[in-house]
Amino acid sequence: MPLDPGPLGDASVVADGDTWTLIFIRDLRHPPAAVWRALTDPAEIDRWAPFRPDRDLGTTGDAVLTMVDGAEHTDLPGIVLRAEAPALLEYTWGADRLRWDLEATAGGTRLTLRHTSAERDIEAMVAAGWHLCFVVLERLLDGEPVEAVRGDAAREHGWADLRDGYAVKFA
Repeated sequence: MPLDPGPLGDASVVADGDTWTLIFIRDLRHPPAAVWRALTDPAEIDRWAPFRPDRDLGTTGDAVLTMVDGAEHTDLPGIVLRAEAPALLEYTWGADRLRWDLEATAGGTRLTLRHTSAERDIEAMVAAGWHLCFVVLERLLDGEPVEAVRGDAAREHGWADLRDGYAVKFA
């Protein structure tokens, strides 16, 4: 059954020389400790993210992040650069860098993802992918988990419309 992705999220793109950074903000109804666990625990990550880590991401050091697309798996090297529970997590994912900031709010947590990449013209595609991941993450945190939406399966859940919407938003 297709997942309802909802409206476009609070996202923007900042160019910096040869790189760009997607800044995606999502307010979650859960405390930072619960969100931190979902961002660092391999079993939790596997339930919502586009990759599976080979270890807990809550400590610095090398990791392998395996992208999952149906039966296809692609190992990418990662390095956890900063892990300051429950507020800041930063790591590389292949050539990209992901920084997750968690800020306690009256209603839970403001999650800010900064995804930096040198690969051009994919910002809207990346935003659409993270958008779907965040919908699945929120369902997981709410205790109503659904299957992770990864790779080509995202097309069945409104990915193309999200991509097109973010392309207009970022233009």
